[in-house]
Amino acid sequence: MRRFALAPLAALAVVAASCSSSSKSVSVSANTTATTGAPTSSASTPPSAPPASTAAVSGKVGVILPDSKSSVRWETADRKYLSDAFTAAGVQFDIQNAEGDKTKMATIADQMITEGVKVLMIVNLDSPSGAAIEQKAAAAGVKTIDYDRLTLGGSASVYVSFDNVQVGTLQGQGLVKCLTDKNVASPRVVELNGSPTDNNATLFKQGYDSVLTPKYSAGWTKVDDQSVPDWDNQQAGQIFEQMLTKAQGKIDGVLAANDGLGNAAIAVLKKNHLQLPVTGQDASLQGLQNILNGDQCMTVYKAVKKEADAASASAIALLQGGQPQTTGTVKDTQSGKDVPSVLATPVAIFKDNVKDVIADGYVTKADLCAGAYAAECASAGIN
Repeated sequence: MRRFALAPLAALAVVAASCSSSSKSVSVSANTTATTGAPTSSASTPPSAPPASTAAVSGKVGVILPDSKSSVRWETADRKYLSDAFTAAGVQFDIQNAEGDKTKMATIADQMITEGVKVLMIVNLDSPSGAAIEQKAAAAGVKTIDYDRLTLGGSASVYVSFDNVQVGTLQGQGLVKCLTDKNVASPRVVELNGSPTDNNATLFKQGYDSVLTPKYSAGWTKVDDQSVPDWDNQQAGQIFEQMLTKAQGKIDGVLAANDGLGNAAIAVLKKNHLQLPVTGQDASLQGLQNILNGDQCMTVYKAVKKEADAASASAIALLQGGQPQTTGTVKDTQSGKDVPSVLATPVAIFKDNVKDVIADGYVTKADLCAGAYAAECASAGIN
């Protein structure tokens, strides 16, 4: 049984409120294969949620979430925070989920446009289908927002997300930290990447490869490197099992692009009586519990409430005929357009600061520390 020690990381930073605009920019590659080296980030504090109002804002907002399989966050966090923000501001809204089906997303968009939404917010399933939706919305006079994923070649008025290159950088640094803590001299690593059609997955990989590529040049070994279509966790398990078999079990660390893929790898490792550092992202309940019991090395916490609040504030500004408050721009290298953007800052989470995710209200102690995890919570200082 391989085991590893989790080490401290600085506590979650408190972000000060800000709504100012910035001229800083960051380039986003249109390629599905990322290059190494992180671009300069324009991440800053996102605009806060719109204040509650007794008078409803005129117009309706449509939101289309991507699925409920790739990550639980879309239904457990994003839907809730967006609903809360729109309700507090007195805004009419309709939130639906495309469940990973591009045709269904297009149909939902058509329906929302026909029903008269004035702003349409989408999390695209890929850039071509997302751009087609935005083009149709523009023809109908409907403003669009890219939420979480930039639509390359699209026409969104604003892009609201996290600094996704930094997300990947934190994952790479986290894996290095955990393998160093284990005193593995020449680690053998596999990379289990996100969907090749998701531009965010490209940016995550750009971030972690900027950390790991120099390590590979200095004695580490990249055993395998594969992407998981549509972030499908079941396929991720099959792909990782093939990786492990091909490597004859000789793997020391797994760079998994999110908690779902990480958990798929962990299931395979458990079947083979192995435990080794695995990364993640999203600070899901399952991911955090995997960290507590030692099956996962770290995750990346993205404060979805900040993202949802910034997106709802942007939607309301567009409803009122104004311009959303942004923190910079992101260059869409497919169209050459500088897209006004709000990029929030991600935070690395290890066992010693899991409690910060609870303090931020993203998960509850009751859920995280249920049953067998009560003792693990106590050992992590979660009281």
